[in-house]
Amino acid sequence: MDASNKRLTAEVRGEIETEDNILVIRRIHVTYHLVAPAEARQTIERVHRVHTEHCPVYRSLYKTIEITTEYKLEEPE
Repeated sequence: MDASNKRLTAEVRGEIETEDNILVIRRIHVTYHLVAPAEARQTIERVHRVHTEHCPVYRSLYKTIEITTEYKLEEPE
């Protein structure tokens, strides 16, 4: 799938708590925005299920920070 030209973007939200008067990131939620035809939904769902296994950022942080993801599919005009 072609992810160029802003066909794939991400919105990231972090939740921070205080621990010993220090701000600590506890949770991160990523929403992927994809522009692709509806026929690609099965492929997108499969990739979304396994993508964290191959993501260096996720693999570095998931043991200490709760990370969740979702995707929103928009059909091209």
